[in-house]
Amino acid sequence: MIAGRYRLTKALGHGGMSEVWGAEDAELGRLVAIKLLGRDADRLRFEREARAVASLGHPNIMQVYDFGEVEGRPYMVLEYLPGGTLEDRLDDGKPLPDEQTFGIAAGIAAGLAHAHARGVVHRDLKPSNVLFDDEGRPKLADFGIARLSAGEGTLTEAGTVLGTAAYISPEQATGEPASAASDVYSFGVILYRMLTGRLPFESDDPMQLVMLHRDAAPPPIDEVRPDAPARLEATAMAALAKAPAERPPDGAALLADLGVPAGTGLTTTAPIAAGDATQVLPVAAAPAVGATAAEAYPAPPPQRSRLPLIVAVLLVLALAGAALAYALTRSTGSSSPPATIPAVSVKKKHHRPHTTTQATTAPSTTAPTTAQQTTTAQTTTHRATTTAPPPPTTTVAPPPTTTAPPPTTTAPPPTTTEPPTTTIPAVTTR
Repeated sequence: MIAGRYRLTKALGHGGMSEVWGAEDAELGRLVAIKLLGRDADRLRFEREARAVASLGHPNIMQVYDFGEVEGRPYMVLEYLPGGTLEDRLDDGKPLPDEQTFGIAAGIAAGLAHAHARGVVHRDLKPSNVLFDDEGRPKLADFGIARLSAGEGTLTEAGTVLGTAAYISPEQATGEPASAASDVYSFGVILYRMLTGRLPFESDDPMQLVMLHRDAAPPPIDEVRPDAPARLEATAMAALAKAPAERPPDGAALLADLGVPAGTGLTTTAPIAAGDATQVLPVAAAPAVGATAAEAYPAPPPQRSRLPLIVAVLLVLALAGAALAYALTRSTGSSSPPATIPAVSVKKKHHRPHTTTQATTAPSTTAPTTAQQTTTAQTTTHRATTTAPPPPTTTVAPPPTTTAPPPTTTAPPPTTTEPPTTTIPAVTTR
């Protein structure tokens, strides 16, 4: 029992750096993997791996749950992955099915894209560091020599040289610093092997392998396997370019070459089309911790009715039409010749003194003179701007050329008592 919580159940693996155990989390009731630092191993490297993995969170990267120390030995509590390694699936020397190859390649590229975006370079990518969960999802593991800062060497241990010589990038082989493009080269070696069942360079001498990766051109995939899918073949050969600048720069570029949308995590390695028309199962982002359901998954905005807008447009059009008719009426009335309007005798009533009929009433029933007609027409035109309606007892013929009467309001005449109106005599204009 470690830390009073993790009960070791079976050994999963061991090496010079560490030993890995399957364990049961007594508090949460789940299986986990416990990685214990070897007694003579590099403590700083172990702690660096814990920090590297803890800084990442992606469906295609192994999760770290806890970190501690027991009897002077640091340990990590990791996600338990019962599906074995990619190395286990490649040990027969045969190509993997193309659908499975595409799914694994897309999952590795997605994990690399996440790590590279956060400044983490794996530097030891190989099939034994690609594990599978119980759903067949590939996950990157063993970030033991991951680069979190510049200035650290790569080939620091004999075991590292022997274990990674078949997948080492040309720049790492010459002692240059590793970059995201170095992980891309190792990815190309893995994809080459999945497609052909063999490595691009083979030798029993690890140093010979290092020199081949540094200097030799890999055999074209179409010569080894002519029926390999074109997209996967092109991605592998582009990743195996000798110069880092000639390769896809990082995991995100690998995803683009594979035709996978950025930010996608592969949920399964079930059959997926390996040609150009690929289908990918996206992983939705989890809601923030503590967020309510409404915050995590907000409802779509309500659809607004367009009825108020339509009514407003119709009202504006109606007002514009009324204004245009009024303008035409005024223009026609002011430009038409004076008309002969018969004088009408009106009894004195309590009318508003500024009405049109009061201003045009003549003292006799005879037809007005030409000067009177002119005065009448001018008075009528001037008084058209008033808002009071004409008295109901007055009948005045409109000018013959006028197409519409002056606009009037429907408000009733005021009820206040006013002085009696007087008759304005006609003015003779010479």
